[in-house]
Amino acid sequence: MKPATAAKKLGVYLQATPAEFREGVVTRAELDALQADPPQWLQELRRDGPHPRPVVAQKLGVSIAGLARGGVTEALTTEQIEALKQEQPEWLVKERATQAEVRKEAARLKQRNAERAAQRS
Repeated sequence: MKPATAAKKLGVYLQATPAEFREGVVTRAELDALQADPPQWLQELRRDGPHPRPVVAQKLGVSIAGLARGGVTEALTTEQIEALKQEQPEWLVKERATQAEVRKEAARLKQRNAERAAQRS
């Protein structure tokens, strides 16, 4: 698989990976080995970053679109993410509230659909 695909599956920012990872091809067996026994560089990337946007969004409790609306378009380190959590900028508070509403609505729809399925059977 392409390095970009492997980086996505590993949850790391491709540009922060070693050159040999970015320039090669990753087999399924190599990916499994990296997941089962991550080398030092992978452990450091997962711990300290920089993290790709999906990971940043998850750590901040917002959507990827919410990051973009907040002006966050690049990868962030764990330290930068923690600083944002401490600062609580207005956009982050708003996006967290939006994300909470989205999750609440998704749970409501799931419950409604389960009730409808139970009535049919």
